[in-house]
Amino acid sequence: MTLDKVLDRIDADLDASLERLFAFLRIPSISTDPAHAGDCRTAAAHLSADLASLGLSASLQETGGHPVVLARSAEEAGAKRVLFYGHYDVQPVDPVAQWDAPPFEPRIATLPDGRKAILGRGSSDDKGQVMTFVEACRAWIAVTGSLPVPVTLMIEGEEECGSKSLPKWLAANKASLAADVALVCDTSMWDAATPAVTTALRGLVYDEVTIQGPSRDLHSGLFGGPARNPIRVLTKILGSLWDDDGRITLPGFYDGIEDPPADVLAAWRKLDVTAENYLGPVGLGEPAGERGRSIVEQLFSRPACDINGIFGGYTGAGSKTVIPAEASAKISFRLVKGQDPDKVRDAFRARVRELLPADCRALFTDHTGAPAVGLAWDLPQLSAAQKALTAEWGREALLIGSGASIPIVADFKQTLGLDSLLIGFALADDRIHSPNEKYDLLSFHKGIRSWARILAALAG
Repeated sequence: MTLDKVLDRIDADLDASLERLFAFLRIPSISTDPAHAGDCRTAAAHLSADLASLGLSASLQETGGHPVVLARSAEEAGAKRVLFYGHYDVQPVDPVAQWDAPPFEPRIATLPDGRKAILGRGSSDDKGQVMTFVEACRAWIAVTGSLPVPVTLMIEGEEECGSKSLPKWLAANKASLAADVALVCDTSMWDAATPAVTTALRGLVYDEVTIQGPSRDLHSGLFGGPARNPIRVLTKILGSLWDDDGRITLPGFYDGIEDPPADVLAAWRKLDVTAENYLGPVGLGEPAGERGRSIVEQLFSRPACDINGIFGGYTGAGSKTVIPAEASAKISFRLVKGQDPDKVRDAFRARVRELLPADCRALFTDHTGAPAVGLAWDLPQLSAAQKALTAEWGREALLIGSGASIPIVADFKQTLGLDSLLIGFALADDRIHSPNEKYDLLSFHKGIRSWARILAALAG
């Protein structure tokens, strides 16, 4: 069987695959630091040359920032193409003193629990993940001379600094990025033995409101009582956003939201995520979201609202009896599929104005907004990928949501019309963005094997 030969090739080639990864990891492609702009271009050129050596047409695409690596396999009549996304840029390494070894000198180490891991900046986020896919392609080409499905790889160099140049570049290159589905390898497993496909990412509305009252700060002894206090006004407004069951009270807030299928909810219930094991490690013990919804539901498929900062009046040491002239708060809404960010922002601002006294004013600052992204549960490629992951890991691959946002996935949907399968092999203890970043050797090895199976499954 051809797939078996490809998997055997991956196993036999593991040491060489690690050497290729190490060469990539040695390049300090820190995108946020202008001093490393040359290193970012070196990393892009290194990856482009590697992809070209596989027989792909590969090039560096200028973006106005760090270049995008674009590589394509040959067209095949009637075949469905996939677009793979990752990034070659990495986070800064500060504080350097906390690294056990130089961050750009990758090595294999044995962890205290006996696991073997690849250590070095970028090993998990995202060079190691990118190379799982590249090595899977290499094995298919070595064994069969081609790939099971036509593939386009788009590896950017600005993910760690906000992908500032990418949306414009995407819009200008829609034709060369045409595909049937996107594959994103920048996410995690459920645990070290259980693979997962992330099927939903929450969207975001981040707003700031400032309530202005008196023309200046006032002495609370002279004005306390008759004078309007902006902090009191603000806290009343903020307190009105939730009812006693943890539901958000903005009109129309839950419009368009659909519950996951019963079988998915049943699978989530088996995950054994409890208040004790999820909230306990951070010093909490009682879920604060919607009553009647599990913690997993609250994270994967339900929206949320949080006050991320509140300030006003005197906050220094000691006391100062003051009624402040203004008070402010930063508010974020995490959205799910079906919600419109503009409507949520408008509903929040309408609530503020509804409860605003006549002698106060409200000013708003719009920080960001992005829609949620969710896959259709009956998407054929989703089922194919889930079965391929299950076959490789020997455990049923989970379909999970993520409480976070990955803007590129929304861009793929809005600009290219592509659904994205988010399949990654990182673990919660990989220390991404921190000193001593690592990537389990098993994640790397079985990640390559997983992508080989997924490519075969997508070929149908």
